[in-house]
Amino acid sequence: MAKAVRYHKQGGPEVLQLDEVQVGEPGQGQVRIRHTAIGVNYVDTYQRSGLYPMQLPQTGGNEGAGVIEALGPGVKGLKKGDRVCYTGIPGSYCEARVVPAERMVKLPKGISEEQAASMLLKGLTVHYLIFSTYKVKKGETVLWHAAAGGVGLIALQWLKKLGVNTIATVGSDEKGKLARAHGAKHVINYSTENFVQRVKEITGGKGVPVVYDGVGKSTWEGSLDCLRARGLIASFGNASGAVPPVNLGILSAKGSLFVTRPTLATHIASRADLVSRSNALFAAVKSKKVKIETTARYKLADAAQAHRDLEGRKTTGSVVLIP
Repeated sequence: MAKAVRYHKQGGPEVLQLDEVQVGEPGQGQVRIRHTAIGVNYVDTYQRSGLYPMQLPQTGGNEGAGVIEALGPGVKGLKKGDRVCYTGIPGSYCEARVVPAERMVKLPKGISEEQAASMLLKGLTVHYLIFSTYKVKKGETVLWHAAAGGVGLIALQWLKKLGVNTIATVGSDEKGKLARAHGAKHVINYSTENFVQRVKEITGGKGVPVVYDGVGKSTWEGSLDCLRARGLIASFGNASGAVPPVNLGILSAKGSLFVTRPTLATHIASRADLVSRSNALFAAVKSKKVKIETTARYKLADAAQAHRDLEGRKTTGSVVLIP
């Protein structure tokens, strides 16, 4: 038996409860992992709330790191005692679980399990956004919303190392200082400033080629107005709520704009993509291009409070649960 934080109905953080669950032995192509750190991400709140409907009862979470304690038949390339991490598999808010071996990524020396749980989903998200969704170029100026969050702080560092100038939006002066310390060229506090006006001032009225928007509803229209002609908005999250239905005519009216709603799942669907992107992330961290900081730790039993703080925008950087 193991402890797991589950929800039996979808709703607010209060629906999360600590249960005892049966773990069992791994089957064909599976391993059992004992978690040492579990990542907390915004997508977890979407699943819990019902924005993303889930089969119930459901264990919260989507990523974790730990040690393999048992292998099922047919597993190759892994052994008992290996340190591994994973993302994109719902059900990580638990002490131990059985997972598909092919979705496990071995941790290299120099990367801790807590770092892995703090960065895999966030870091891989940054990787596909800046290398695939819109491949940034040295010298460009881009806009990144909610830049003091876990994804944003990784992005700011990586973009700076690539020679890209980032305009970072944040919700407070304190978060602005954090964003600047992590590599933002320009910082806009959208609680006190008009971010569209500021972006136009910074770019000399031209706008940016791409907006990376994980906020959603509250920044959607302004993001469109920040783009130059034929610019792209990569809407990858809904922190303020889902973007409402859109009249596509607005894209032509504002300059033949492009819009995409990408997800990490399709960018790591194959084993090869998962491994190559993970290795690129690990290399960036080990070379000090990107520094991963766990800024908040909660006990597994306190997952509901972690969700309250995340949704209340009281957190910055990466949040983890410790079993």
